[in-house]
Amino acid sequence: MKMKMKAILSVTALTLAPMLSGSVQAGPSSNVAYTVDTINMIKSADAEAGKQKAAACGSCHGAEGIAPNPSWPSLAGQNANYTYKQLVDYKDRTRADMMMMGMVMASSQQDMADIAAYYATLPLPAAKEASGDTSAADVMVNRGAADRDTPIPACKACHGRSGEGQWVGVPSLAGQNAAYTKGTMMKYKNGARGNDVYSVMRNIAKSLSDDEIGALADYYAAMGN
Repeated sequence: MKMKMKAILSVTALTLAPMLSGSVQAGPSSNVAYTVDTINMIKSADAEAGKQKAAACGSCHGAEGIAPNPSWPSLAGQNANYTYKQLVDYKDRTRADMMMMGMVMASSQQDMADIAAYYATLPLPAAKEASGDTSAADVMVNRGAADRDTPIPACKACHGRSGEGQWVGVPSLAGQNAAYTKGTMMKYKNGARGNDVYSVMRNIAKSLSDDEIGALADYYAAMGN
């Protein structure tokens, strides 16, 4: 099992390497390391206990993980490894949001793993109708853009063909609120958010126009359940 996990993490690192191009920034972007022990803890987390612990999250993220405000993230069907990392990052303050930092202040690692496991059991949000033309986004998702000063890999290489999140710690984007996805990408682009490991998403976002970011957000929103 340990050898298999090491192989997965090694392949992940090799997949991400072309994105980095010497752009690694000083200082840790997160204190979460996807070790075998961490992954096993999340995998064995108690989703039923997580449901009870997530009760306080419902006012913003919805009783069934579907956020009532399009500017907030829906957590239904989200990759448990990713959700766990975000919660830990809030607690460690490597991702800044005053409300979320307060919410997780008293949470243990087990609490956060249980909550992440619970949301992962829920069905993905329903697909939403795109508000504009997403044909350019389709090219970016499936082929990337190798002709840029900083080449952009195909989004599906990490986020999967169906937006489900293909690698450990990579988020599902399918059915996510377009306004939230766009806002997140803009934060990566302007440096307001920096908890992406090796600056991967910051580098990609800086190479995208605002219109391209909006089109990608719409594209993934239309991929829902």
